Amino acid sequence: MSVLGFTTPAVSSTNHLYNTVATPSGVWRYLREGRMLWPVAWTIILGSVPGVLIGVVVRVRYLPDPRTFKGFVGLVLLWIAIRLVQNRRPGGGTTTSEDKVSSVQLEQITWRRIRYRFAGHLFGINTPALFSLSLAVGVVGGIYGIGGGALIAPILVGLFGLPVYTIAGAALASTCATSATGVIFYLAISPFAPGQAVAPDWGLGLLFGIGGAAGMYCGARLQRRVPARLIRGILALIVLLVATRYLAAYLWP
Repeated sequence: MSVLGFTTPAVSSTNHLYNTVATPSGVWRYLREGRMLWPVAWTIILGSVPGVLIGVVVRVRYLPDPRTFKGFVGLVLLWIAIRLVQNRRPGGGTTTSEDKVSSVQLEQITWRRIRYRFAGHLFGINTPALFSLSLAVGVVGGIYGIGGGALIAPILVGLFGLPVYTIAGAALASTCATSATGVIFYLAISPFAPGQAVAPDWGLGLLFGIGGAAGMYCGARLQRRVPARLIRGILALIVLLVATRYLAAYLWP
């Protein structure tokens, strides 16, 4: 939106296309390292996919105006930045070298709770709460075009206190699934939105996706060598700067 001046509803569908192409490389890397929490990933997917469908309709019908959409995006990004800096890992512990090399070991999977062990610590998450939050995240992700992972990851780290090294793979897997759903649904409703650019820009989405696939593989491989606090700090700073710019453009056009 900022660099290319691409502000129609098609920017959301194009970003979904980018996610669909880019995320599988990162998912594969986390699988190889034994850091994929499939029960968490599937719970997020089951909740966020219906939400994405709702979000697509809201984006096309109620947020086609670039200024209104930027205001919405600014609020979403501001919330993400806040959640990134408000991490409340149980016990207030810091990331250790042991955290970076451990695999994830599932301890319990029920409809009420998922428990797993990582780096000698036991972590748990309420399944119905995760499903409900994923549904809400899916709506926002469908509107914005970012899939579910970018929003659910700060929730898992900040609200549930889960280590960032254990949830990145699940977040990426959910992003891939919800983004693919978003692309299909945007294509399906594009004939019913005359006068609006709704379908993705295939050339732009694929070009971004190819670059993103290389970047996500490298990021997944390097993540275990970078302190979690540094990762959150860099992301929070970038997201906060963009959020400030979009909110300023909305409030003072």
